[in-house]
Amino acid sequence: MLKNADIHIRDPFVLPIRAEQHYYLYGTTGPEAWTTSASGLDHYISSDLENWEGPFPAFRPPTNFWSDRNFWAPEVHAYRGRYYLFATFKAEGVCRGTQILAADAPQGPFLPISDGPVTPRAWECLDGTLFVDADDHPWIVFCHEWVQVGDGEICALQLSDDLTSATGQPQVLFHASAAPWALEINSKGRIGYVTDGPWLHRLTNGTLLMLWSSFGTGGYTIGIARSTSGDILGPWEQLPAPLYAGDGGHCMVFRDFEGQLWLAFHHPNPSPAERPQFVPIRETESSLAMA
Repeated sequence: MLKNADIHIRDPFVLPIRAEQHYYLYGTTGPEAWTTSASGLDHYISSDLENWEGPFPAFRPPTNFWSDRNFWAPEVHAYRGRYYLFATFKAEGVCRGTQILAADAPQGPFLPISDGPVTPRAWECLDGTLFVDADDHPWIVFCHEWVQVGDGEICALQLSDDLTSATGQPQVLFHASAAPWALEINSKGRIGYVTDGPWLHRLTNGTLLMLWSSFGTGGYTIGIARSTSGDILGPWEQLPAPLYAGDGGHCMVFRDFEGQLWLAFHHPNPSPAERPQFVPIRETESSLAMA
């Protein structure tokens, strides 16, 4: 059995499977996060969020797969009877993008269902997540990277019902600099504002929130935006104070089998120290707060 401190991943994602009473954990393989080669994506299984079995393979690239590096931020969503893995991929000379894969079970094996990424081919994109609107239309919400646009963007793009392709044009929801807590960074001489890891959460009263990550005075930081319309296209307003500002981020929210809400994120941010963290949170009238 592994403890959380034994699992070297970034961008942790937890999928609870109530029928099994098991939690599936996915994430960017820590030792491969910044290398020019990647072997695949794995998963771990637990019944208590503390003791884990694994790693087990979830995805191994098929022959002639277009990407060979930066297998980042896998998310697995149950959707219309199957399980869909959204993950970031890149290759030399090819823009980073989110590819969608599918399987009949949460452990995979996941196989590509689209011809390359569904995010725009000429854009450097990452961290795609699934959102299904009130009319049951699927969307991918993703980051248009700061390395290309300077002021990182979070965008929404409607998908076909089978998730194999985009059906419209990407819509910019907001820029990183809109958050009062976000700071400009200088990375290898490149200056800009980062957007990472969008995650949508609808409160029980219907309010639509987006959790996302950038850099603040405490390092890697999790902030919250609120849709004033309650719909994915906003307008979006940034809450002034971060949810977490202790050099951890790229989060998601899940509910355990007893109904408790949890925030999953990696902390600290620098490699190779990053590990998955699970912190209880609660809903307020208009936002989320640490429990």
